[in-house]
Amino acid sequence: MALSNDDIRACANRLHHAEKTRTQIRQLSQDFPDISIADAYAIQKAWVDVKVAEGRIVRGHKIGLTSKAMQSALGINEPDSGVLLDDMFFADGGLVPTERFIATRVEAELAFVMSKRLAGPDCTLFDVLNATDFVVPALEILDTRIERVDPQTKATRKIFDTIADNAANAGIVLGGRPIRPLDADLRWIGALCFKNGQLEETGLAAGVLNHPATAVAWLANKIAPLGLALEPGQIVLAGSFIRPIETRKGDTIQADYGAYGSVSCYFA
Repeated sequence: MALSNDDIRACANRLHHAEKTRTQIRQLSQDFPDISIADAYAIQKAWVDVKVAEGRIVRGHKIGLTSKAMQSALGINEPDSGVLLDDMFFADGGLVPTERFIATRVEAELAFVMSKRLAGPDCTLFDVLNATDFVVPALEILDTRIERVDPQTKATRKIFDTIADNAANAGIVLGGRPIRPLDADLRWIGALCFKNGQLEETGLAAGVLNHPATAVAWLANKIAPLGLALEPGQIVLAGSFIRPIETRKGDTIQADYGAYGSVSCYFA
């Protein structure tokens, strides 16, 4: 790791302040050109620790960058992950307070509700299906506490910035019809995603590493060396199968999952 413990704590505090004040900070990859993936996850953990110390509760995990196109664009060969906290959950059809965020975007995903502890290494897709209680349609609300483009260098955010920024996670909406994991071919579950009644994006869950359960297995294996596992009752967002939809105050987002129901939110 290139960053010292003091650097890691300072970066976490900067992100925390950025979120609370809705003021983006400079890309960490600009301030620390030698930053590594390990550094970025250490910053993320330090930031989550700050939130937990303030009373937040870990409710699960999110997985991002699951498409080959996004991985190629960022020069990586695996997804990234972040942590879901209790204050990130919003009701289906409910209000999302825009004043809490900086620059929101929304993605359509499948969420896995774990029934059994799932630990790596060597976790497989079949282990995930056996350890899952329900799969439900979901919207993920993204936000960025780090500038997307550096004003001076015009450099765009790097993977290190995104990971440190809790994988850009800000919120989650669960809805639709809960599905037992073996009652459907999850690869073929699709969504029509509307903004203010206009169709914006469509996609199939197979866009997530060919099967969304593969992403959950990746996460279980990724966190195993840290002594962590996916715990019963935790929720895991498996990754988006659409491009992010930009949102602002007054927008309504609805994702129609066909036979599996719909999920929506309004940015108030």
